[in-house]
Amino acid sequence: MSNSDSFIDEVAEEVRRDKLYGYLRRYGWIAVLCVLVLVGGAAWNEYRNAQQSAAAQATGDALLNALQEDDTAARAQAIAAIESEGAAAAVTALLTAATQEEAGDISAAAATLDALAVNSDIPEIYRDLAAFKSAMLPNDDAAARLLALEALAQPGQPFSLLALEQLAYASLAAGDTATAVDTLRRIAEDAAVTRGLRERVQTLLVALGEPLPEPVTQ
Repeated sequence: MSNSDSFIDEVAEEVRRDKLYGYLRRYGWIAVLCVLVLVGGAAWNEYRNAQQSAAAQATGDALLNALQEDDTAARAQAIAAIESEGAAAAVTALLTAATQEEAGDISAAAATLDALAVNSDIPEIYRDLAAFKSAMLPNDDAAARLLALEALAQPGQPFSLLALEQLAYASLAAGDTATAVDTLRRIAEDAAVTRGLRERVQTLLVALGEPLPEPVTQ
């Protein structure tokens, strides 16, 4: 390589280096900002996760302490007083309702479950469960209870088969054996029926002297 070629290469390299330094001086702050954003975001996520973990642990500890109350009324009050959010709030409300029912305060249990069922801040599965458990509570208004169960028994509802089971029991209690048997067969022949529910339905059909439906192919 001639001296002139070497000199040209050195000049070109120097020009490229100068351009690079120029870009760094002009746009280097963007790279620094990106690094700060990434580091700050990671730190915020760690802080938020730590806060959520601490809140969940505090809720769990409060529930354990409340459940140690021997008196059911005091236990229900202690659970209801626990502050929580999201799924934890749903579990707290369900435990509150169960304790209120155990204490014999059915109206309070129904109010707790009905409030949970319409709370849009709670995951839908918990709202559906609250609606089902509310319909399961003892109720002097049999017509209202049947209407609630029929709504829950509609296709696509997560607890439809369990609601149908309750409707079958209601039909038996009313002396309508034919409707009860039809409902029980619908449950047994549903592809989504669980093993435990299928066994309960089959046992009841046998007790009623009815032939069992064909096994469901999963």
